[in-house]
Amino acid sequence: MGANRRVVQRGLYFDEIEEGATYVHAPGRTVTEADNVLFTTLTMNTQSLHLDAAWSERTEFGERLMNSMFTLSLLVGLSVAQLTQGTIVANLGLTDIAFPLPVRAGDTLYAETLVSAKRLSTSRPGQGIVTFLHTMRNHHADAVATARRTALVLLSGSIK
Repeated sequence: MGANRRVVQRGLYFDEIEEGATYVHAPGRTVTEADNVLFTTLTMNTQSLHLDAAWSERTEFGERLMNSMFTLSLLVGLSVAQLTQGTIVANLGLTDIAFPLPVRAGDTLYAETLVSAKRLSTSRPGQGIVTFLHTMRNHHADAVATARRTALVLLSGSIK
């Protein structure tokens, strides 16, 4: 059976996603100064707190901090392989975004996702709407980012 069988990595279809379940995503990701500078300059966010080491030393943080939009992008990105790779139709929105603690270069970040709600789409046959509550923690297990994401997800068998 296995010799001719092909298994393609993908996320979960709507009907495979369990409401109330928490999905723990692996691996984690250690973030670097290079990540921060690249993302910050790529997005034209010239905030000194992300780019200017001398200026940042004089702040209450004493060093540059990771760009929070990088942190948010990584939070969602860490969930993709397990949840939505090849099964998402669209992100419908991100709300309730919070950054309770700063992220610094050298932190290792881990993400998990609670599925808080799901329902079949009333206007798009073969698709459903899922609400994900994403949480990112650092290597000390402190929450550093949270977000609520609503996505349109395919049902299994809806694509031939």
